[in-house]
Amino acid sequence: MSVERLITDNIDVWTSTVKTKSASGRGSSKKIELYGIKKLRELILELAVRGKLVPQDPTDEPASVLLERIAEEKAQLVKEKKIKKPKNLPEISDDEKVDKLPQGWIQARFGECFLISSGNSFKKDEELTEGEFIYCKVGDMNLAGNESSITTSSSFIVPTDKQLKSLILSGSIIFPKRGGAIATNKKRFVRIPIFSDSNVMAVKPFYGVTLEFSMLWLNSIDLAALNTGTSVPQINNKDIEPLVFHFPPKKEQHRIVAKVDELMLLCDQLEQQTETSIEAHQTLVEVLLNTLTSSADAQELMQNWQRISEHFDALFTTEKSIDTLKQTILQLAIMGKLVPQDPNDEPAVKLLERIEEEKAQLIKDKKIKKQKALPEITEDEKPFDLPSGWEWCRLPNLGELARGKSKHRPRNDPKLYEGGSIPLVQTGDVARANGTIHTYTAKYNEFGLSQSQLWPKGTLCITIAANIADTATLGFDACFPDSVVGYTVYDKEIPTVYFDYFIKTAKENLERFAPSTAQKNINLEILSNVLVPCPPKQQFSRIVEKVRTLFEICDNLKACLSNSQTSQLRLTDTIIRKVV
Repeated sequence: MSVERLITDNIDVWTSTVKTKSASGRGSSKKIELYGIKKLRELILELAVRGKLVPQDPTDEPASVLLERIAEEKAQLVKEKKIKKPKNLPEISDDEKVDKLPQGWIQARFGECFLISSGNSFKKDEELTEGEFIYCKVGDMNLAGNESSITTSSSFIVPTDKQLKSLILSGSIIFPKRGGAIATNKKRFVRIPIFSDSNVMAVKPFYGVTLEFSMLWLNSIDLAALNTGTSVPQINNKDIEPLVFHFPPKKEQHRIVAKVDELMLLCDQLEQQTETSIEAHQTLVEVLLNTLTSSADAQELMQNWQRISEHFDALFTTEKSIDTLKQTILQLAIMGKLVPQDPNDEPAVKLLERIEEEKAQLIKDKKIKKQKALPEITEDEKPFDLPSGWEWCRLPNLGELARGKSKHRPRNDPKLYEGGSIPLVQTGDVARANGTIHTYTAKYNEFGLSQSQLWPKGTLCITIAANIADTATLGFDACFPDSVVGYTVYDKEIPTVYFDYFIKTAKENLERFAPSTAQKNINLEILSNVLVPCPPKQQFSRIVEKVRTLFEICDNLKACLSNSQTSQLRLTDTIIRKVV
């Protein structure tokens, strides 16, 4: 089967097979990987370097002749003292040989066909902002203009005659040889002479091996697999020289490169079309769900939901679309549109008045301190209309909002945690929790507790530094630092999780208050002034129960989607294995 036929016959597989990326890390712009297209690219490279991408031409000069010329070229360079005499590489063993090479191809050690060298680090005072030669470091490979070939750098060199010996010649390929950058597998053409530091390795093909085919072959190699370093990853000459290089005739190399370029362009087009389709699908989901939150009344809400439910299976087919549905459910909940209103419920204003009376008594009894007066809520502040019986309030109207305490952090003062048994919940613990915090990464001892405060199980934790407005409920008594705020409701019959739901709808707005600095944070005053929709007391539990029921449906839908994705990934891998 031709590669073109392979692509077209399985077009749905390549474009529909996606893989959800790990949730670790912050700020990832793309949450999915187009796995099918990625594997197709890898397959094209694999077929290219195995001689299965283009037909062989018996009139091509065989690679064995080219290999003889390479040996002659190297002997001449050694004679002219331009390179050192290469050490003998071991013969290719029977285990390393492929069963059947394509016509005209030959196997050789990589070191036989390429000149391998490493860069040379220059002193800091030798680096210039402009100069005769580019001085390329690993980080410079990521500069704009260097995506394919090295054309610029952050520093330059004017070398001495002695330093010219470490010049990387035009017609080479460079890649990282030391450190974590090896795992990035980035490789760049060198089309003008340059210098590089000692963290970079350069390979230059000898006669008969084209630079473009060399890049294809290197792109089919996982550099990280060559790493022989221990604490610091590293690739040395001894790691790359013995690799078995499948060497095609020179004319076929050109045909292979042209075909790969053609097929990679097709992959680019498939990728663009797939990304556009995914973005359009998500936009449609968001527009339709927005009609729910903007519905004027219950009748219009039902009409809009009917329109969505008729196409439910087609709309909610990605994790992002399901997450958007969950966020809409939360928004409907705090707008009073998720459960029916009961005119027999006691109005929320009565609840707020009762809490104010209880607070006044607690202040009188000196059990709590008198709070700073909260500003009056104006009509302009109210983001939307509430149902009859609901009231706008602020978080301190319904509960106690207090910042965590920690004069010292455990990492800075071992006395706080040696022999400790008291959980210390930090911002990362809140961010990783899924609703309820069940784990922690540090413990205070009694001395640590004495300079902090113990919050009870059920407290809502809200982060105000690093991650803004991540929320979760404590599953145990714990301390937390000043980067976490604790919220406890005065009326213990009101479920705290309602406020967890509310903060999740307000997160984006709260993040806007964080200054654009490396360490983002908001203060307690900002959190205290946020407007909260307060339903009648009886409705808190009904809202929470409804959200939990609907979230369970969403999570089951996600689980089915995950199973479907796994099956699709297996199908893609099966197709690849059959071809290879």
